[in-house]
Amino acid sequence: MTTTLPLSKSPRLEVVDALRGFAIMAIMLLHNLEHFDFYYSPEYLPGWMKVLDKGIWDTLFFLFSGKTYAIFALLFGLTFYIMFSNQAKKGKDFRGRFLWRSFLLLIFGVINSMFYQGDILLFYAVLGVSLVVVCKWSDKAVLITAIILLLQPLEWIKLVQIVNDPAFVATDPLSWTYFGKMEGYITGSSFLDLVKGNLINGKTAVILWTYENGRILQTPVIFMLGMLLGRSNLFAPSEAGKKFWKKVLGFAVSLFAVLFTVKMIIPTLIPREATAGELNIIITSLANFAFMFVWVATFVLVFQKKAIHRILTKLEVFGKMSLTNYVMQSIVGSFIYYGFGLGLYKYTGATMSLFIGILLFLLQITFCRWWMKSHTHGPLEGIWHKLTWI
Repeated sequence: MTTTLPLSKSPRLEVVDALRGFAIMAIMLLHNLEHFDFYYSPEYLPGWMKVLDKGIWDTLFFLFSGKTYAIFALLFGLTFYIMFSNQAKKGKDFRGRFLWRSFLLLIFGVINSMFYQGDILLFYAVLGVSLVVVCKWSDKAVLITAIILLLQPLEWIKLVQIVNDPAFVATDPLSWTYFGKMEGYITGSSFLDLVKGNLINGKTAVILWTYENGRILQTPVIFMLGMLLGRSNLFAPSEAGKKFWKKVLGFAVSLFAVLFTVKMIIPTLIPREATAGELNIIITSLANFAFMFVWVATFVLVFQKKAIHRILTKLEVFGKMSLTNYVMQSIVGSFIYYGFGLGLYKYTGATMSLFIGILLFLLQITFCRWWMKSHTHGPLEGIWHKLTWI
């Protein structure tokens, strides 16, 4: 059994909402660069624009890809702990209610997947069940479980099998077969074909890709760590918290530097493509995990500095409406880039897509400020909240 530790007196932690807002903003910018999962680079663009596009693409993917989804997952685990703890104080067991809440999130995920096949809500709803399993375990037991899963045991088993089989030849991931069929419905003018394609072919592709890249195990790990951070109240402003996040930042930077260096030299050290590819999956997963904590630790520390605090608090309202913003960006983004809408995938490289993403963010945060002046929850958050406690 574990001891429930006190939370901050504030019903919401400002830094958590702001950090969630930052994660959603970064996710939206990446989704725009990707044309919401439809990779296409216009050929008519001048040479200098293509160079600029590549620079923007490489920079934003280095900074955010695989990291901001993880921040969102970390805060998902934290939110679970807060709700679990609050119900425990009332003598109630939150686990059954959480399963119902996860089912509701699954429905939101299916709706979102109609527009954007890369939806993560569905995965959070399913993989979040892991929190029900471990929520009453001791901190030590949860941490050991998280470390084991973080090290990607399934990938190590595959790696050993590849090393012991000299005849094994690497082939394209199975997900590529399904991703290759996307053009048939994303570029078309039929919205119904898009929905069908996203829910059947697209979802199959994304599930396979998630498994192939180790996120099936990594995501529950991050949920668990978010829960542990909640137990220790480390997001609340305190000297102990500040010391903790400084240590995390130093360790995460060092770990990422080592892993990134190893990733760069793997092709040189290991010429066999199959072995190098499998090892690259493990190293990339760990490197993204480390970089995620670089972002989180940095954000928490600078949030406490007065000058920067005033800027970052503007993201709070965006984070409070994260579910609404996430689904809204999928609906609007698919209309902007896909064939059933404006079809701008044909005309926009990374630079123009980034400008569109920034514009959408500004419009969304303006809507959030207006909405929250007269409501306590965002539109979808309000529905989710009411149905959770029905």
